[in-house]
Amino acid sequence: MYRVEKRLEISASHKLNLDYDSKCTNLHGHNWIIYITLQSTDLDDNGMIMDFTHIKQAIHEKLDHKNLNEIFHFNPTAENIARCICNELGRKCIMVKVQESEGNIATYIKPSQQWFAENLKEV
Repeated sequence: MYRVEKRLEISASHKLNLDYDSKCTNLHGHNWIIYITLQSTDLDDNGMIMDFTHIKQAIHEKLDHKNLNEIFHFNPTAENIARCICNELGRKCIMVKVQESEGNIATYIKPSQQWFAENLKEV
């Protein structure tokens, strides 16, 4: 089994549509950190799961210095963004973490990978 991880940083704004009062309903920005994990039993003809540059192109160039409300057709919470990125990268993407601020990280794990991720021991 092969696994690669890519860390991206983007600057982007958003506002959340919430059913309670919050300052997050106002347009504001974050310096987001996105952690992407891909996994595969097979490598492509170049000996890779996916080129790190292609991962960056697929996500960074679409989101960096953008208003996420203008890009997504859903409430752009960190959780929803993580799921969207994971789906965008295809079947080899198994997990995405989206950190919107120092203490706030949302993780999306593809359902078929959840048991594996929960039981994975750090080496």
